[in-house]
Amino acid sequence: MRSSPLPRMSRRGRVTIGVLIGVFVLFTLLGWGVNAWTDWLWFDEVRYTQVFTGVLATRLLLFLVIGLGMAAIIGGNLWLAHRLRPQLRPHSLEQAALERYRMLLSPRLGAWIALVSAVIGLFAGLSAQSRWGQWLLFRNGGSFGVKDPEFGVDVGFYVFQLPFWRYLLGVGFTAVVLSLLGALAVHYLFGGVRLQGVGDRMTNAARAHLSSLVAVFVLLKAIAYVLDRRAMLLEYNEGTKLYGAGYADVNALLPAKEILAYISVLVAIAIIVFSSAVMRNLVWPGISLALLGVSAVAIGGIYPWAVQTFEVKPSARDKEAPYIQRSIEATRAAYGLSGTKTTGYAANNLVPPANLATDTSVVSNVRLLDPQLVSETYTQLQQVRGFYDFGPKLDIDRYAVGGKTSDYVVGVREINYGELTQNNWINRHTVFTHGYGLVGAPANQVVCGGQPYFVSGFLGEKAQEACSSQTEQIPAQQPRIYYGERMEPNDYAIVGQSGDRNVEFDRPTSTGGEQYYTYSGEGGVKIGSFTRRLLYAIKEQESNFLLSEAVNDNSKLLYVRNPRDRVEKVAPFLTLDGDPYPAVVNGRVQWIVDGYTTAATYPYAERVNLQAETTDELTGRGTFQLARENINYIRNSVKATVDAYDGTVRLYQFDDTDPVLKAWNKAFGGDLVLPKSAIPPELAEHFRYPADLFKVQRNLLTKFHVTDPGDFYSGQDFWQVPNVPDAPDSGQKQPPYYLFTQFPGQEGPRFQLTSAVTPNGRQNLAALVSGSYVDGQPKLEVLELPDQTRISGPVQVHQQMTNNGEIRPQLNLLSSNQAQVQYGNLLSLPFADGMLYVEPVYVKSSNQDAYPLLQKVLLSYGDGGSYVVLANNLNDGIKQLVELGKRAGQGSPPTGGTNPPPNTGANPPPLTGALADAAGKVQSAIAEVKAAQASGDFERYGRALKALDEAMTAFQEAQAAVGTSSAPAPSGSPAPSASASPNR
Repeated sequence: MRSSPLPRMSRRGRVTIGVLIGVFVLFTLLGWGVNAWTDWLWFDEVRYTQVFTGVLATRLLLFLVIGLGMAAIIGGNLWLAHRLRPQLRPHSLEQAALERYRMLLSPRLGAWIALVSAVIGLFAGLSAQSRWGQWLLFRNGGSFGVKDPEFGVDVGFYVFQLPFWRYLLGVGFTAVVLSLLGALAVHYLFGGVRLQGVGDRMTNAARAHLSSLVAVFVLLKAIAYVLDRRAMLLEYNEGTKLYGAGYADVNALLPAKEILAYISVLVAIAIIVFSSAVMRNLVWPGISLALLGVSAVAIGGIYPWAVQTFEVKPSARDKEAPYIQRSIEATRAAYGLSGTKTTGYAANNLVPPANLATDTSVVSNVRLLDPQLVSETYTQLQQVRGFYDFGPKLDIDRYAVGGKTSDYVVGVREINYGELTQNNWINRHTVFTHGYGLVGAPANQVVCGGQPYFVSGFLGEKAQEACSSQTEQIPAQQPRIYYGERMEPNDYAIVGQSGDRNVEFDRPTSTGGEQYYTYSGEGGVKIGSFTRRLLYAIKEQESNFLLSEAVNDNSKLLYVRNPRDRVEKVAPFLTLDGDPYPAVVNGRVQWIVDGYTTAATYPYAERVNLQAETTDELTGRGTFQLARENINYIRNSVKATVDAYDGTVRLYQFDDTDPVLKAWNKAFGGDLVLPKSAIPPELAEHFRYPADLFKVQRNLLTKFHVTDPGDFYSGQDFWQVPNVPDAPDSGQKQPPYYLFTQFPGQEGPRFQLTSAVTPNGRQNLAALVSGSYVDGQPKLEVLELPDQTRISGPVQVHQQMTNNGEIRPQLNLLSSNQAQVQYGNLLSLPFADGMLYVEPVYVKSSNQDAYPLLQKVLLSYGDGGSYVVLANNLNDGIKQLVELGKRAGQGSPPTGGTNPPPNTGANPPPLTGALADAAGKVQSAIAEVKAAQASGDFERYGRALKALDEAMTAFQEAQAAVGTSSAPAPSGSPAPSASASPNR
């Protein structure tokens, strides 16, 4: 029975669909064209057009080569399958059912094959163009000068070559599998392969074609086994809990993959020979494939499992020791830890020394201002207008003022567009175009009841406030901020006016008026012509580019105004630090952004997730969160700068030995990154150890400071990063902090990034890790305390200081009257073979527009609990600590907060009855508090404090019952108001 023809679409329907498709393609191409054109104009503005053309050309090249190659392979096999169709097909119900489809496809078979091939090629090309970075490194990568410990192959092969080879192998597998499926479908449709009927189910031509594709697949599998041998050095080893091949991998799996590669070649040959040349059937090829599968399971799976289970596990410490050593050495090399200097620090002095009061290298530089807390203070005291903002966190830098170098808390006064009274298009994009001034204050000084002492960034010509410097101590010749961290992607500015009238709001004047300004910098894309205005009207979907009189022949458009976004667009191959910071360099405000080169294929190196490793309390509060990127190699190779006035971007080479940066620089012409010798000395003075790199290195050092394989396997000496001291239950890690100070073994004060670490599972202090620059080179140092040290860690110290019997009532008093106590950075400072802890205490009123003020300073020396004071300022606190130390040397017990009452020499009467029992319970509770403190068990310490509080309450009740309020309290007992949790 003849089948009915398929219904045909009407001419009007075909025209409608054609028009819709045309409109879709037109708008897609228009959007792509507008974005490409405006991107070119932006790159031309910043003079980095080689990045635009290089990336675009590479993307197009990969799209065309991979897309056309995939389409050719698929289309060629489909055409060949049709070409090899049998001329005569036996009659059967199956063939009769297929006849209808053959009649539909045959007249336009070439068009159908071209369409299928084009669609597959399109998706393959789109996937390939995203691999532009891998291709550029493959093309331009060189040698690391370091060989892997197993094959002796240069690490450059793993970083530059292996990723792209594996991608090409994946493309090959995809092409062969799709070709096999497509050819099988065509052969079946045109009778080359049958499921019913007598005789052979497959013609000789179809058998030869399909078996050849299977053979190619098996040959690709052989290549995959060869690459897998190299990739084994990158995989996770469950036996060692490290990355890289272990004992079973090297001695069982590695030879197994080599054997399987040879077997795969033999199977491919067998498939071709037996299916096409000799027997011309699929029995022996099928047996060959089955043997390959069995071999893969037995040789590649069961045998390595047996070696791991019966040979490695019973003596894993010894068997895996050489491979653990490989991982330790590779990780330390890949993350820049090899040159870490570890110094022992006895920390055996538990009594405050007298020279604390006269020290000039540590105590005088103690930072009291917390850049996170005082941001509100800066905003309230230095904004003048409600639309100015400093962001949720300020930055730390150092300046030489009056011949003395010290650290300063600095912030840039930017526009907060959300606070504009009339937030319309004209105000947002043509009037309020920029901020004004870099505001700075010494980090170790407060005035006027706890305020920062502002020394720069004043809106007027001269500071009028009594609590500020009367002159600019950090002068900026061009203080206007057109590019800043507070800028969102849609915060573009249109500058450049016609005539003499200035329309950009600049700053308020001292007389209460307003000063206006017209931008005169080199930055910005000219949009004076109608074509440019139309172009950006389409891009921003904003008709005012064409209609508004604010846009004229002299207008320029400033966009991509966030310095981090700006550097990321110029150097898309860099991973950028989450905390850019401003600095005044040669009279101009420059944003400094640290750029990292990374890789994920360094053999035997530990793999980490950048987002997880760098997230802490400050992430998202003025610090950008990094992407979820898995890496096992990182270098701070680039220091980038963005001029806050004209947006000029410069990339400076900082690590001139990094092969990855050299490859990227070569890929973009060789002059994309300026050499290290081109860094201005005035700029280099403001370089600081980057925070995100330090976090990664610090976290790795908690394990990889152990270099002995046996000790590493046991894990007994591992450390951990403590939680935030004043909120330990939050689960957030304590951020590292910048200090200008001198540690033991250092020749003088340095600007360094510091973090405390504690033993794994305990709260006492294990070491201090610091990162700094010495003669322009990064230097990591570890100050390691002895095992079982009595020195408390940050969480313990905060609890001990805030729960001290004499200090707790004072803190409670500060938080009364609807005020809130906030704790600043808890600083750990090694001094005179002991440990000095300093924690500023801020008070913020609950009144509207209130801001935190530094009211007190908590200090502790020694083990964290014996010598604790709460002082009005740092100098008073140091004096009190020294006095406590002197009394301890005279045999008097230390006490916290205030001086102890004088000893009258009279012996108190003995206690009897219930009062004696209550006193005994107090003494037992005190003993438990001391034992819990020494053990480092925070939970036990909290329970002990609670029990002590209850015992003291019972003792007071017993005193009242016997009517003797003058009965002496048990010796050594703190005030009954102590509690186990701090007041934040």
